[in-house]
Amino acid sequence: MTDPTVPDPAPYSKPIPPGTGATAPTPSLSIISMILGILGLIIGFVGGGLLFSVGGVVLGHLGQRKEPEARGFWLTGLITGYIGILINVIVIIIWIIVLASLAGTGAYWYYDR
Repeated sequence: MTDPTVPDPAPYSKPIPPGTGATAPTPSLSIISMILGILGLIIGFVGGGLLFSVGGVVLGHLGQRKEPEARGFWLTGLITGYIGILINVIVIIIWIIVLASLAGTGAYWYYDR
């Protein structure tokens, strides 16, 4: 006999395998922003990373709007991008001054054969 006060057990169901749930989207803009910002900062010491730094800043701001959960990536891209722009501008100004002073002295870099 069954006791009417005891509920029937729940029916058996298959266990849900791991990894079948919804996955979070990859923060692509923020990761690319960080990579470009770091590249622009490193290459900026020779005056050639301005484009990378600007790309890091632009993608960092896009990542800030579209991927707020990836704060570390886009914040790193913004910080290194802005510092890279500053370093690039300073290095480019130094290159212009050096090359202008060499052109003004009449010193030419060629071999007389």
